[in-house]
Amino acid sequence: MRIRYKKWARPELEASEFYVDNPQELKGKWKEKFNNNNPIHLELGCGKGNFISNLAVENPNINYIAIDLIDAMLGLAKRNVEEKYKENNLEPKNILLTRFDIEGILLILEKRDEIQRIYINFCNPWPKGKHRKKRLTHTRQLEKYKEFLVPNGEIYFKTDDDDLFNSSINYFEETGFEIIKKTYDLANEPIFEKNIETEHEKMFKEQGIKIKALIAKLSK
Repeated sequence: MRIRYKKWARPELEASEFYVDNPQELKGKWKEKFNNNNPIHLELGCGKGNFISNLAVENPNINYIAIDLIDAMLGLAKRNVEEKYKENNLEPKNILLTRFDIEGILLILEKRDEIQRIYINFCNPWPKGKHRKKRLTHTRQLEKYKEFLVPNGEIYFKTDDDDLFNSSINYFEETGFEIIKKTYDLANEPIFEKNIETEHEKMFKEQGIKIKALIAKLSK
């Protein structure tokens, strides 16, 4: 998603208590940063933060890391987090936002971080063959996630793109993940205990596009 430059984003992020500017320094130490032993879940490509802010507010006993590469997106995510927590009279103690290129995810996460779940929502489908290795669900990326997911750790994946979804099923199976649930029409065949809709999801549904989704579990 393209978004206009927002000059306020960087200063606001740097002043925020729940933004991490140098995530490399926390590799293996994310539990210490949260200062508790609660499970840690991760969203790759958080965008404007609508999904992760709603999820984190509803689950105060789970810690959340949300990653994106664009300051403007993260600035909006930061404001959305603040608004959602304020509505619920809570402090954002269980969420951290950070700016980083997911391609280099192993520079900021490792086994000691014990990530229990990853969320990938409506990532770039990279339809051209030469670009497919950039997909967040490509085998190359999944092998990286295995380095910090706990045994039986899960990936929750949603997309509007048929080719990406079908290819991803193969990617997961090739890298030793077990697909425990999947659907080609999430609205009429729910597979999540509670589905928090993203901005993209609402848009695609209004256009009559069916949402594909799956839950993949990492084998022990």
